[in-house]
Formats: sequence, structure tokens, C-alpha cells
Amino acid sequence: MRLPGTAHTSRPWRIHDLAPDFQVEDVWALPTPGGPGDLPRLVSLVVSGDFPEGAPSLVRAVWAARWLIGRLLRWDGRDAGVGARVASLRGRLPTDLRAAPSGPDFPPFTSVFLLDDEWAAETANRTVHAVMHIGWVADERGGYHGQMAVLVKANGRLGAAYMAAIRPFRYLLVYPALLRWIERGWLSASF
Repeated sequence: MRLPGTAHTSRPWRIHDLAPDFQVEDVWALPTPGGPGDLPRLVSLVVSGDFPEGAPSLVRAVWAARWLIGRLLRWDGRDAGVGARVASLRGRLPTDLRAAPSGPDFPPFTSVFLLDDEWAAETANRTVHAVMHIGWVADERGGYHGQMAVLVKANGRLGAAYMAAIRPFRYLLVYPALLRWIERGWLSASF
């Protein structure tokens, strides 16, 4: 279920101090009912690598088209990524987070940090520097579930135009398929 940006910004996440120059693009409640210590299980699911391959053919086609366009326009080269075009958020980590586990990478994302209740991973190309933030939140029924926020720092007009152009695809195709994939994986515990 899509949530307002305040569902992310009102929480005391550590990512707020690391990425104050990023905008909250999307926030979603994840269909992952669980207990207080289940964030590592969710992180394992997210990095399991079966999305978008396991998504419907239309989502796979949109994903493939994006990578083809990116290759043709040279958006995604090594010189455009984290550590090249933009500095990694890991350079902004305070001492206590530098000592914490960084968490698993899953290309094109590089993990920034992993705590008991939140995980952040970043990616960059010529259009944006983006963070996927997964939080583990208590719900009103005494359980817990995942919450995903996408934070974006657009690269000028190109980045702003890119984010506007992909918005309908994200909302109509990608996010619904991603949420179904997460729910199937969570319920099957096959990751």
C-alpha cells in the first residue's frame, strides 16, 4: 500500500541525517507481517535477485527497455555511478554507523548501512542518485512489517525529467509487481 511521505519522514530513521539533500519519492507499506527481529529476513528477500525476472512480462519489458535506453544514452556507465559521479553516502556515516555492518550489495545497489530496524542501499547514474530505504516498523495490531522508501537526488533537469517520465510506469507496473513479488517471497520463505 502506498503511504504518504510523512510515513517515512516522521520516523527517527538514521538515513535522515545522511541524506537531507534527497527527496522522498515514494513510500510503501510492504506485505511482510512479522515479529520484531525480522528485518534481516526481509533484506535477504530483497537481495535474492529474482526481481524483475519473476515479474509479469510487461514489467520485464519495461525494465529491459529502461536498461536499453540507459545503455544507448550512456546513463549507466561506471563513470556515472556511486564513487564516480557522486560520492557514496558511506562517506557521510558517523562513527557508530561506520562500525555497524554495511549489509549486502545487490547490483546496481550498494549497501550503505544495516541496523536492527533499517537498511539503506544506494545507486547512481547520470540521471539520479537514489536510495532504497527499508525500515522495520511496528503496526497498530502489535506486529511488525517492512516499509520501503525511495529517496532521490535528481541530477539537474535531466534527472527531474527522467523521474517525471518514469513515474507512471513505477506506479502502474513496477511497484504493484514488486509488492506482489515481495509478498509471494515472504509467504513462501523460499529465499
